Amino acid sequence: MKLLIQGGRVINPATQFDAVADVAVAAGRIVAIGQAPADFDPQRVIDARGLVVAPGLVDLSVRLGEPGNEHARMLESELAASVAGGVTSVVCPPDTDPVLDEPGLVEMLKSRAEKMHQSRVFPLGALTRQLQGDTLTEMGALTQAGCVGFTQAEVTLANTQVLRRAFQYASTFGYSVWLRPVDHYLGQGVAASGALATRLGLSGVPVAAETIALFTMFETLKSTGTRVHICRLSSAAGVAMVRQAKAEGLPVTCDVSINSLLLTDTDVGYFDSRMRVNPPLRQQADREALQQGLADGTIDALVSDHTPVKDDAKALPFAQSEPGATGVELLLGMALKWADQRQLPLSRALQVITQAPAAVLGASLGTLASSLGQLHVGGVADVCVFDPAQSWQLQASQLHSQGHHTPFDGHVMPAQVRYTLVGGHLAYQA
Repeated sequence: MKLLIQGGRVINPATQFDAVADVAVAAGRIVAIGQAPADFDPQRVIDARGLVVAPGLVDLSVRLGEPGNEHARMLESELAASVAGGVTSVVCPPDTDPVLDEPGLVEMLKSRAEKMHQSRVFPLGALTRQLQGDTLTEMGALTQAGCVGFTQAEVTLANTQVLRRAFQYASTFGYSVWLRPVDHYLGQGVAASGALATRLGLSGVPVAAETIALFTMFETLKSTGTRVHICRLSSAAGVAMVRQAKAEGLPVTCDVSINSLLLTDTDVGYFDSRMRVNPPLRQQADREALQQGLADGTIDALVSDHTPVKDDAKALPFAQSEPGATGVELLLGMALKWADQRQLPLSRALQVITQAPAAVLGASLGTLASSLGQLHVGGVADVCVFDPAQSWQLQASQLHSQGHHTPFDGHVMPAQVRYTLVGGHLAYQA
């Protein structure tokens, strides 16, 4: 299909391009930016005057609920939520039921996703079988099936010998390891350690749970050279450690969730289970350090950490409720809120949700490596068109996701996605 996006403000953070221009799309790729060829005869024209035309968003942490919830059509609803938020590529962790530790399961997930013609799905494979922390998975076979990296998801890895072997194996074959930094024994609480957790009588997770895990990772990768992506940093001390690791030249990248970036433990209020997320919300000084770390590039990418939770799992006392929040439809708005608070340009807000997360994936994208997260002639036409002047009030019950629980329910969100293209296909229209 030939399509012309006409008169929009085209922003490509990868090249710092920012100008009013047309974008011509044919056969799933961008054929022109600026002025369409004279012989270009579009089958559809999108009037983008007053709108921003940006690369499709790339979200490095989106739970899709499959395999395991095919009867509930979870994959369909969560991918619909993704494109409604302008997200054209999602990375999904392997903590599903069954766990993504076999090539057949990965191939089935990717096949089902491709047939829906919505967001691209990039699975992470389980680092150990059944995520039990004992035996490494067949990383080679999982990579051939489509995995872009390996992780334990939310399951901590207590055995440092297994961690070292995983790093050595991954390094040998050029695979990346994705880990959330949390010590197995210190990370068992439900809220961040501090005055609020003490006052509410909630078991706390100290900052040391993160820093000890980070120290172990960094010391291990120094001798292995493994590419490590740190998932959902949550503390000021953690930011400082990552900054030092990068200064030393360690092959480390990291991300932060929209929850940790914009909220603090005080938002828990009176046991509000919507605020029950992993990692737990920390103090204001931590939020400030996370915001600054994302601004100066210490933190590479912003993620939604989209985790749809059923109503009955949230309708429990705070400590017993299931952690997680819906967020993929909010990624763009949260990035813009952060940029506004830090007085950063729009291009920088877009960079941390387009080019930067795509760069984290890097070579694991294969032929897509030079296309995702950016707009250029010859690249795939993954495009997000949004209205920067149209704010809207978030009502969680109206989200496309089957998870209707978010800490941001009732918040006024900046910008509204109007169109989402995936490979030139119009996957969403408001």
